[in-house]
Amino acid sequence: MIAWAMLLTLTEAICITMDSCGRSQRRVLPESASRAQQTLPPRLARVNGWSKPLHGYQAVSWAMFVTLALAMFGIFIPMLPGMWKYIVYGVSGGMLLFHVIVYLVCVSIDPGEDNVRRKKIYSEPVPTFDRSKHLHVIEDLYCCLCKVTVSEKAKHCRACNKCIAGFDHHCKWLNNCIGSRNYWWFFSSLSSALAWLLCVVSILLYIVIQHQVDPRVLRTDPHYQNITSQNTWLLFLPYFHLKAKTPVFVTITVLVLVLDLISLLMIGQLFIFHLYLMSNGMSTYNYLNRSRRHSSDASSRNKIPSLRKQILPE
Repeated sequence: MIAWAMLLTLTEAICITMDSCGRSQRRVLPESASRAQQTLPPRLARVNGWSKPLHGYQAVSWAMFVTLALAMFGIFIPMLPGMWKYIVYGVSGGMLLFHVIVYLVCVSIDPGEDNVRRKKIYSEPVPTFDRSKHLHVIEDLYCCLCKVTVSEKAKHCRACNKCIAGFDHHCKWLNNCIGSRNYWWFFSSLSSALAWLLCVVSILLYIVIQHQVDPRVLRTDPHYQNITSQNTWLLFLPYFHLKAKTPVFVTITVLVLVLDLISLLMIGQLFIFHLYLMSNGMSTYNYLNRSRRHSSDASSRNKIPSLRKQILPE
């Protein structure tokens, strides 16, 4: 039940993302909303995750991973005993490097439809959708905004302002749409981040346990030979010898562990969610549409008993 509640929380978060950038264009807006939308100035289509405007979630994700990387390679891995230190340097460094590569590729790929990329619509503003002329953005596999024919699974994303091939969802953390052209890069980025975070939490838990059992095991680096106080720890070895007292070291360890667990929880839920989608042959967009239909059907069924009470005599 806890796992299912976590999954529902994730779904709600994705719904918010979808509502802000890729809500189904099949729904007719009220006249007042339609007029307000027509007054919006035309915007340029975004090429990929590096196109402006950049999203604040990007900065948050970068800050979290940079913080974890600095803490791991500068503070905690140098404390590991013997050859384990160099083994973890290689394994953890390789995992992080792989994640950075697939992340950069996923962000840099243009997920747009083939005809959108061939037309190169990025140099001029895309017109604003006018519901007085068209009922839907895409009609008969033709986008009235991009002015190109599109594939059956294409959707026009509001945030990217273009049609996305095999649209899955718009990711604020990557500031890019996820579609058929970059979905596996996205999933590889997700998987590698999860694997690296599991590696990080394993190292942190080892250090926390070892600090309680026998702290001397964490002080085998040669630079500790000149440190007489057991209450002093050296950070950012071997290049810097920043001294810190035990309360400071423990505080840093706890904060990094909490940050890692939060990241692990968020990415772990998303990873499980996409495994579920792949096992059922669904996209995020399809899943949310199905959830909306079920919610709508459930609300309709709940209204029937109340209508009967109002119509039928007691």
